[in-house]
Amino acid sequence: MESMEVVTTATNWLCDMDGVLINNGRMVPGADRFLDRLRSAKLPFLVLTNNSLFTPRELCAKLSALGVMVGEEQLWTSALATAQFVQDQRPKGCAFVIGETSLHEAINDIGYHESLTSPDYVVLGETWHYSFDDITTAIRLIDAGSSFVATNPETTGTTSAGSLPGCGALAALIESATGVTPYFVGKPNPVMIRDALKILDAHSKTTVMIGDRMDTDILAGTEAGIETILVLSGVAQREEIGRFSYQPTRVVDSIADLIDEL
Repeated sequence: MESMEVVTTATNWLCDMDGVLINNGRMVPGADRFLDRLRSAKLPFLVLTNNSLFTPRELCAKLSALGVMVGEEQLWTSALATAQFVQDQRPKGCAFVIGETSLHEAINDIGYHESLTSPDYVVLGETWHYSFDDITTAIRLIDAGSSFVATNPETTGTTSAGSLPGCGALAALIESATGVTPYFVGKPNPVMIRDALKILDAHSKTTVMIGDRMDTDILAGTEAGIETILVLSGVAQREEIGRFSYQPTRVVDSIADLIDEL
């Protein structure tokens, strides 16, 4: 059942990117005005995305080209979150990394170095170019005792030509070969939400998460104990919401419906 509660006490805003700010290569109508209103009201916000293919700099350029203005410091990707996670768990360690430049940069920037010799972690992210040799190396390192972490659990990604294998699909392959289940850092893991609260110096009681997916955005917010708003401008369909055991605080058609509340 849809809640009619109006979120007026939130002073810190978190939102997903795909399906909330942009969708199918276009800006969701009103996304630019929503972000402008947050800035004019001086309300802190972060964009949280499971997309680990791009650096914050690349995402800024991509969003800007679509009319959505977001600073690099206002983007928290699953690649950044994964790098922060391994650093928090085993500071100044080493890792074998499968992913795009974004993940390699994130791992190196937090003080980790990459190694093929007994690394603390095998770190798996999204990539356009999965290598059989890298997959084999990952399997052998995990068999030898390296811990296994991955940026995000989505099994597919989307392109204009159709679906492509996602991080979750490759993780399942490696898990099948090793018997070791990866630790996914991206949503629905509330780790990303907790990171965001630290970055914004925010409290869960005054923070809201906006997302278009029940199984990642809304679940992550629910498990982190913050209010959640589901938008219907992306993946979620209204008739499917009631099937989940957890529910969003509110449901709106799109982020544009929230502008007048700021």
